[in-house]
Parts: sequence; C-alpha cells; structure tokens
Amino acid sequence: MQTVNYAVDRGICTITLNRPQSLNAMNRALIDETANAFASANADDEVRAIIFTGAGRAFCAGDDRHEHRHPEDETEARDLVEAIQRVTEEMVLGKKPVVGAINGWAVGGGFEWAINCDFSIWARSSKAFFPEVALNLFVTGAVTSLLPALVGLNKAREMLFLGEHYNAENLLDIGVAWRVVEDKQLMPEAVSVAKKLAELPVLSSQAMKRVLNQTAVNDLRQAIKLETEATIDGFLDPKTTELLKAF
Repeated sequence: MQTVNYAVDRGICTITLNRPQSLNAMNRALIDETANAFASANADDEVRAIIFTGAGRAFCAGDDRHEHRHPEDETEARDLVEAIQRVTEEMVLGKKPVVGAINGWAVGGGFEWAINCDFSIWARSSKAFFPEVALNLFVTGAVTSLLPALVGLNKAREMLFLGEHYNAENLLDIGVAWRVVEDKQLMPEAVSVAKKLAELPVLSSQAMKRVLNQTAVNDLRQAIKLETEATIDGFLDPKTTELLKAF
C-alpha cells in the first residue's frame, strides 16, 4: 500500500493513513486502500482489534481539494462516493472493534471516519468540523444516523449545517469523543484499549459490536444509501468544484 500503513502485532492491526504531506487528505488511492485495509483486517482471524490513526500532524483533513476534479458523469461520481462509503461499511458493519487514535485535524470525511470508530480516543490538541454543506456537498459515513444518536438531533443540526469548529474537550462534552488524552499518550492509550478488546472472547465481542451498531441507531444501510445519492448530486454540481477549489 502506498497511502496506508498496515501492521499486525499480537492480535492488533494498526491502520495508519500515510499522506502526512497532505494532512492525510482523501484522494482516491487513500480511500481504496483504507477500505481494503479494513477488509483485510476483518477477514484475518489473527486480528482481534483494530487501531485507526493518521501519520503526522493530522488524522485526516477530508477531501483532497488539490486532486479534486469535476466528475464527467453520474457513473464516475457514484463510483467515488460508493468507494468512500465502503470504508464505513467495513468499519461500522465489519466484525472487529475499532479504536480510533485521532490526532490533529479531523475534517469532513476524516471527521466521519473518526465517528465510525467504536472507541474514539482524541489527542487534546485535536480539532474537527464538517465543511460539507458550505461546500455544496453532503456528508457520508452514516453520520446522518450515527451523529444524532451520539449528540441528539439539535446538536447534530448545528454541527452539520453550520460547520462549527470543535476541539477535543468540546467533543468529549457532547459525546462524540469517547476519551481525551494528552497528545503524547494517544497511541499508548489506544494500544492499551485495543489489548483489552483483543483479550475478549471473539464470539461475544463480535456479537456485541454487531448488535449494538444495528440496534442503537437508525437503519445504517438506509442512511448510507440516502447519503450516497445526496453526495452524488453535490459532486455533479459545478458549484461544488468552484467551492472546493476556493476552500
């Protein structure tokens, strides 16, 4: 893999976004390789838990506006959006528990991936926001279902419509962050939690993830489907490309 590092050690798979020069912004290669990494971890019987993090100064800065180009048609736009949603399907609907080690900025799609983690641990200096509506786009990652379940509908409206910036303490207070630690403790804490998860019986651990995610929120697959259609519409609108280039 060129844009994602993948390592397995004693039952723990660490998936690291590795475009630090671009703040791990999402180009097509990173999207596909992230989905493939989670698929591999979910299929590997040796893996009992997953850590998801980003190299360098950011977890993920969202769409790479420098590599964005306007889709030629709906088929091209749909292919891209479905690739993005595949990451969420592997993370949220996959078998293995995911510990997020969220460092630096988590923006747009990167914020969505942070929310997709089962246990999201945020470095104290981390920040996040959703710019999508301001860019004539729409969110993915099933956050239209997951976020209201975490923070309530009113707060979700604020976060998604207005694109306010939040620091790690804000996110802990409203229930998005599971835990906040000092920056230097981020990976040690993620490893500690992942070890605890890896030591649990496989049958009960995987069943708990499956049942909780299917019952604690509204229909995740329906959310993904509706988000996909709305995001395709946004990508096809020339105004979106103008706004992304200026962002």
